[in-house]
Amino acid sequence: MSARSSEGGAVTTELRSITVLGHRIRVSVRRGTEPGTPLLLCNGIGASLDLLQPFVDALDERIEVVRFDVPGVGGSPDPKVPYNFAALAAVVGRLMTELGYERYDVLGISWGGGLAQQIAFQSPRRCRRLVLVSTAMGSLMVPAHPRVLRKMLTPKRYRDPGYAESVAAELYGGRVRDQPTVARRLLHNQLRMGSRRGYWLQLLAGAGWSSLPGLPFIRQPTLILAGDDDPIIPLANARIMRRLIPGAQLHIYPDGHLGLVTSADELAPRIAEFLRA
Repeated sequence: MSARSSEGGAVTTELRSITVLGHRIRVSVRRGTEPGTPLLLCNGIGASLDLLQPFVDALDERIEVVRFDVPGVGGSPDPKVPYNFAALAAVVGRLMTELGYERYDVLGISWGGGLAQQIAFQSPRRCRRLVLVSTAMGSLMVPAHPRVLRKMLTPKRYRDPGYAESVAAELYGGRVRDQPTVARRLLHNQLRMGSRRGYWLQLLAGAGWSSLPGLPFIRQPTLILAGDDDPIIPLANARIMRRLIPGAQLHIYPDGHLGLVTSADELAPRIAEFLRA
């Protein structure tokens, strides 16, 4: 366990591993300073829970935050067999039960946005509110440029700092275009690295999956956040989700794919306002 102090009280973060449905999952829980619905974070492909630390630090301390490493990523060992979004959503549901949470809000970024949508579909009574950041509808989406997609097929950017810096502008856009060293710091300032097999299993989990037909049936209040310079997830996808999800709000911010962390000071208050409305 690690703890840090803040004005008005102590903010405590607990890090541990929990076995659910045959998977050993690394979990981080930042305790909220007030009672309320916790926020579950679903991370992007290949990234451990540590990547979202700048966002967690910027988020209202009253909100409890749960993060986890997908099997085969970060501190969670490789799964024994491949999985899909439906199976992983079931694992996450059991994980939240083990942690003592009956209802929770869900935020998904990039690949994790697909998982977040699947959780909303499968657990409508447990998922209270939904936040989708830098994400789309899976296989039925407006795609990135082929040269961007080719670079996404490999976890090399997580393993080679120099490579991460060299492709940062082309992959992530936004503020990273002028500061490519930011991507190097974010992608390699992680406590644990996952395996290549874990990365490829994440890619496989999303193959052929699409939320597009189900979007009109999402009933959770939904906030969509999209950068105006995101090479991986073109902005058109956010506009489509906004039209199809009943009552969804869309916030476009001046940044790229990593805006949740590079613009955390701007986006965290906006998300907290939505969650506490």
